[in-house]
Amino acid sequence: MTTERTLVLVKPDGVARGLTGEVLARIEAKGYRLVELRLLHAERSVLEQHYAEHRGKPFYEPLVEFMLSGPVVAAVVEGHRVIEGFRSLAGTTEPTTAAPGTIRGDLGRDWGGKVQQNLVHGSDSPESAEREIGIWFA
Repeated sequence: MTTERTLVLVKPDGVARGLTGEVLARIEAKGYRLVELRLLHAERSVLEQHYAEHRGKPFYEPLVEFMLSGPVVAAVVEGHRVIEGFRSLAGTTEPTTAAPGTIRGDLGRDWGGKVQQNLVHGSDSPESAEREIGIWFA
């Protein structure tokens, strides 16, 4: 059985609303293992690396500003098919239409801001996971 690792971020809205424990509990309840965990205020340079593929898009600067607005919890999570599994657990990007039972579907909503505040981030591929873990856990 191949074990993968993924980066999970509890974004500033999730931390501010006291949902970090709920998110981590759902990860562990799914059977995944927390390998590393940090609570930090992200630096702009880290966010610029993390969101480099979005530079130049209209939502880029509001997204970086949102991620700078408060503490973030960064986690390395491990398990069989964890990348796909966490993304399913998180739900679709849009919290209003995310399925019930998912993190975003149960706990998220649209706050009407310039950027979607959707509680969590999860890597979308093994390559992204490796790159993102290297950025957040250098």
